[in-house]
Amino acid sequence: MSDLLERLRGRGWRMTAQRRVVAEVLDGDHVHLTADEVHARAASKLPEISRATVYNTLGEMVTLGEVLEVSTDRRAKRYDPNAHRPHQHLVCARCGAIRDVHATGDPLADLPPSERFGFAVSEVEVTYRGLCPDCAAP
Repeated sequence: MSDLLERLRGRGWRMTAQRRVVAEVLDGDHVHLTADEVHARAASKLPEISRATVYNTLGEMVTLGEVLEVSTDRRAKRYDPNAHRPHQHLVCARCGAIRDVHATGDPLADLPPSERFGFAVSEVEVTYRGLCPDCAAP
């Protein structure tokens, strides 16, 4: 059983066939699919699943805090099941590929108190940009 499925079941989330297949599609490391990509993969396993069901299920998973909604640029939102381990993202500026990265150190510590302007900072989002190996290849 996938980690995401286990977490959802542990919360007592009613596991319909549609919800299960969406969770299965999102399982794995470095998963950052758009809602349309989730729908296409889910439909290959459960042809009768509707786009609305996928969008609603993703929204519920985000609300539960079990999936992150990631927006790294002006492209479509992506959904990341790695919601319980703090991480940043590495994004290809050309093709949009996204990888989770677990940088060492505390990014909040890099923000000097004089630059916080009185904010009580509770979280930090860091996005590294560059070219993936495929896009950087000559």
